[in-house]
Amino acid sequence: MASEASASSAELLIAAARELSARVEKLTFALPVSHIYNPLAYAWEAHELYLRRYGACRKKVVFIGMNPGPFGMVQCGVPFGEIAAVRDWMGIRTQIDKPAMENPKRRIEGFSCTRSEVSGRRLWGLFQQRFGKAEAFFANHFVANYCPLAFFDSGRNITPDKLPSAEKEPLNAACDRHLRQLVTALEAQWVIGVGGFAEKRATEALTGMDVSIGKVLHPSPASPAANRGWAEAATRQLIAQGVWH
Repeated sequence: MASEASASSAELLIAAARELSARVEKLTFALPVSHIYNPLAYAWEAHELYLRRYGACRKKVVFIGMNPGPFGMVQCGVPFGEIAAVRDWMGIRTQIDKPAMENPKRRIEGFSCTRSEVSGRRLWGLFQQRFGKAEAFFANHFVANYCPLAFFDSGRNITPDKLPSAEKEPLNAACDRHLRQLVTALEAQWVIGVGGFAEKRATEALTGMDVSIGKVLHPSPASPAANRGWAEAATRQLIAQGVWH
């Protein structure tokens, strides 16, 4: 019975991710967005492996980020995907293709990327320190992104919150639907927004669902508070909210 439930939760996540990818591929975005990367397409093999390996059981806590980082999920298909954490801790390494229109200032190097995704290094570093093995963390936790797309204006990263309303509305509709599917499939008790944007979107998307919403400080190096000890601050927040003990 347990193995049947596990198989179905992973398959539900995979089906939901495929649906999300197809929906966002139909959307259009105007300048200043010059390039759009969808890791659910060109890095699908790695993402599917992540879902299949670590999404195959119920979760107490789901952490939600904003969207893929240029040296993280953009490169390896895994949310907050600091390459070393994905390759060495999670044991995921696959061939990564390239988007149809590659930005010359944001090349896809896959698992050969040597740049660090600082937010991912901090996030996965905390989980590795607290839980040891990846399997111990994923027994009750999962990590996903609200939006699967990365947006660039030449070399600059444009976050989804900076898009005009006419572009955000259909994007949010697709992402809200996917988040509800993900939370339902995993039977999550908590959804923790990594940063204020993710918390806000989760609060709106999951209205009426039997799930608690929380937040932790975003681990971005652009945040002075995160640079003063993100792991300690996030741990305190999770304990104060009753997520961790």
